[in-house]
Amino acid sequence: MASTAKLLLADLASSGVKQIPSNYIRPITDRPNLSDVQISDRSIPLIDLQGLNGPNHSLIIKQVAQACQNDGFFQVKNHGIPEEMINNILNIARKFFKLPESERLKNYSDDPTKTTRLSTSFNVKTEQVSSWRDFLRLHCYPLEDYIHEWPSNPPSFRKDVGEYCISVRGLVLRLLEAISESLGLEKDNIDKKLGKHGQHMAMNYYPPCPQPELTYGLPGHTDPNLITILLQDDVPGLQVLRNGKWIAVNPIPNTFIVNIGDQMQVLSNDRYKSVLHRAVVNCDKERISIPTFYCPSLDAIIGPPKELIDDDYPAVYRDFTYEEYYEKFWNRGLVKECCLDLFKASNNSA
Repeated sequence: MASTAKLLLADLASSGVKQIPSNYIRPITDRPNLSDVQISDRSIPLIDLQGLNGPNHSLIIKQVAQACQNDGFFQVKNHGIPEEMINNILNIARKFFKLPESERLKNYSDDPTKTTRLSTSFNVKTEQVSSWRDFLRLHCYPLEDYIHEWPSNPPSFRKDVGEYCISVRGLVLRLLEAISESLGLEKDNIDKKLGKHGQHMAMNYYPPCPQPELTYGLPGHTDPNLITILLQDDVPGLQVLRNGKWIAVNPIPNTFIVNIGDQMQVLSNDRYKSVLHRAVVNCDKERISIPTFYCPSLDAIIGPPKELIDDDYPAVYRDFTYEEYYEKFWNRGLVKECCLDLFKASNNSA
């Protein structure tokens, strides 16, 4: 009985279970079907950011436009974040999830409104089926408002993760300018729509799973925020839906994966798409992924910009606050239907 009473998946998984508990088993119609997944080296575009503010500017803007329009996902290299910082942050995440259970549980909460919390699956209070992951979620902008809540173990956690957050935010702000420009807008257009801005991150831990074909690390979902910057270790797991097929996105060292979130789809008036993606697990290796979620502040009013609305392209969405959107997302759980449909502008032709 003791093993079933574990709050965290890591402690259940490390107890040597040979079969996954029934609450992790997906219905037959909603399983990963791993043999049907396409694997290719260049499954999503890889954009070299070298020279973004110099000779390659217009080429990179064009590549960003195409990736946001056609894929909703792209990878970036020469992004300005040092390899040493990347390796360090992955190591800190590994060390955190290897801490004794009692030490990790100091950070545990099942309340999605808490700004720093360790939890498991997605939303244990509302979901029907559990997902094969533990996660540490941190709010990180403005840093000084939150850093005191963060774990103090491993000892360098606050200092090193804080520096990483600042670096990733710098990358996000450069990408937001490029995305604004790629839409034909002033480069500060998106930045100005975000109120005071918000930034969260997660450290996801996916333990080895004895029956990976029966469950997900995370089921198919779109991201509710503006833009996500994902760092993953060298273990595959991320898959992206393209033309009705799941495509494996295999890790490339020292790159970040960038994906368009639901708010960017709104701020582009549907020109750019927030795409379904999921995490699968495997029976041999643990996997770490570290997404940074950049978002509007909760009071920011989001809607299509007037510059992208005309007779040919009417507003697809009504205006709403990010808080309204974010609450719906957490309460509905990870469902394949994007929350965006609930925020469509009413039209008379319906």
